[in-house]
Order: sequence, then structure tokens, then C-alpha cells
Amino acid sequence: MSLCFVPFRRYADFTGRARRREFWSFMLLILVPAASLVVAALLSGSDAVWLAFTSYLLVTFLPALAASVRRLHDAGRSGWWWLLVAFVPFGGIAVLVFLLLDSEARDNDHGPRPKPVPVPAHPASPPPA
Repeated sequence: MSLCFVPFRRYADFTGRARRREFWSFMLLILVPAASLVVAALLSGSDAVWLAFTSYLLVTFLPALAASVRRLHDAGRSGWWWLLVAFVPFGGIAVLVFLLLDSEARDNDHGPRPKPVPVPAHPASPPPA
């Protein structure tokens, strides 16, 4: 559960890498309240609920952007790929695929691998004599 809150602690830190679990748990943490506010705003028609939704988006935008950039770094991409969403039609699909990719299996230009290297369950047995 603590992984959900790491992007809030690293609010505007665009350096380093973020694992898939950290990124997607954070996205779930911020998208569920956002969807709830939209539903409440549509059902009530109240401007105050829309104002609360807009305020919520403004508060969560920068941590979500920073987490997305760190997630792209973890997949071996530059954070500048995020601009595809704004300037290329259907660029969001490409960025989504990059966000879904597994971590690079090695250290890259953006830092060491945050995902622990798996240890084999059974060590290799010695060859028969």
C-alpha cells in the first residue's frame, strides 16, 4: 500500500525510475476518486462538485505526470515520449503501451533497476560424476 503514496512524496521528481506496481497502484489511487467526483457532479449537476473535481485534477496532475515520466524511464524510454499524447493523434495508445511494458532488465541512463533481480528457486545441481 505504501507504493501508492510514493509519487506524492516524490511530487515533482522527474528523475529516476518507477516500477509498474508503484505507477499503476498510484493511478488507481487517484483515478477512483476522480471517477467518483465525475459521477457525483453528473448526478447532482452542482457547480461546487465540478469545482472540487477541477481542484482535485490540479492537485494530482503534477505527481501523475512525474510518475508517468519515471515509469517511461523504467521502460527504457525518455520522458519526452509523453508529448505524443498532446501532439500526435492516437499517441496516447503508444504511451499506454510503453507504460505497460516491463522494466528494463538492466540499469539504464535513468538509474539502477528498481525491480529486484529474481533468484533461481533451485540452484543448479552439480553434474553427475
